[in-house]
Amino acid sequence: MRRGLTPRFYESLLWVNRKPVWSSSFHSIRVQCNHNGQYDDGFYMRRSVELARKAIGLTSPNPMVGCVIVKDGEVVGEGFHPKAGQPHAEVFALRDAGDLAENATAYVSLEPCNHVGRTPPCTEALIKAKVKKVVVGMVDPNPIVASKGVHRLRDAGIEVVVGVEEELCKGLLETYTHRMLTGKPFVALRYSLSLNGNFLDVLGGTAAGCGGYYSRLLQEYDAVVLSSSLFSENLPLPSSQEPGANQPMRIILRRNSSSSNQASFVIKEVTGKDIIFTDNNTTETTEMAQQGIETVAVDEVNLDLILDYCYCQGLCSVLLDLRGSFSEFEELVKEGVEKKYFNKFVTEILPVWNGSVEMDPPKPLKSLKQGVKVINLQSKALDQSVVIEGYCRFD
Repeated sequence: MRRGLTPRFYESLLWVNRKPVWSSSFHSIRVQCNHNGQYDDGFYMRRSVELARKAIGLTSPNPMVGCVIVKDGEVVGEGFHPKAGQPHAEVFALRDAGDLAENATAYVSLEPCNHVGRTPPCTEALIKAKVKKVVVGMVDPNPIVASKGVHRLRDAGIEVVVGVEEELCKGLLETYTHRMLTGKPFVALRYSLSLNGNFLDVLGGTAAGCGGYYSRLLQEYDAVVLSSSLFSENLPLPSSQEPGANQPMRIILRRNSSSSNQASFVIKEVTGKDIIFTDNNTTETTEMAQQGIETVAVDEVNLDLILDYCYCQGLCSVLLDLRGSFSEFEELVKEGVEKKYFNKFVTEILPVWNGSVEMDPPKPLKSLKQGVKVINLQSKALDQSVVIEGYCRFD
């Protein structure tokens, strides 16, 4: 049981051996029992994480959290946080357990809050329910919470264990933790490559369908940055096909320097979650604003501006999708590398061998002196491609 946390703990939250959501089916489920034949703490914590994942893409700026109430070796209550502003996981689990929560053990993937926000403190709910023990996956990196919930429970005479399946819980909350510790959303860069290393402007055949890696990415990320040329070419607009998915905010780049500005730009399906960033304040963008589409016209579109906007909107994660006119992304990618904003790469390799194309190589990236080390690589073979994910480490 850890009663003190060092600053190094919070630093470690940013760099853990994390696994992407789409590869979760490859996780081996360890079922361990104690000498009485009951499941161990890790089993119930993994169930808490499983519950938390039911709210993928729905909770920002709040974290995904799951809770399991166990008494005499039996699960008597379960719950997860479904959406910001609604009750937290502990409240739903305690409601499910009812009177059986007394003298039970509560397993929570994230430290219970001890402050009044849009909902009352979860610590007080656990104390009022008279639980005997609370097992916590990880301490909340939010400064107004960090360790205060643990201390409050212990002061009330409740036994608290911290750090069960901690790495799994950190991986679940990588975007929330990054936003909390850095003041910037977690940023992933997605692109497609041919077998000989050239950029491609396509997705694999099954990527965008239900269960496809791209469909799941759109479900997982709060915002996706897109080229306006995708709207000019009458292509299917990016949207997650997962059942009940909360669609990400669409941030559309419309740059004066882009050749795509010569094409017609029409958003046929206004979602209410579209925003245009442009350095070209034309009649076209004024018309978009009249349709209820927010337009931000600035002297220069840059990644800092986009990330600050997303942070103020309470978004935890942003996906840069390198399709369409690459000229709209060149400076953003260069800035993201130079300022060390990228956290993750998602690369789809397609069974294509092609010659040199306009997109390859991006000229601004040739001058980059900053290197990026990619760690914790995970790969998955799909029907028509291979997807590789890795985390960025700037040395």
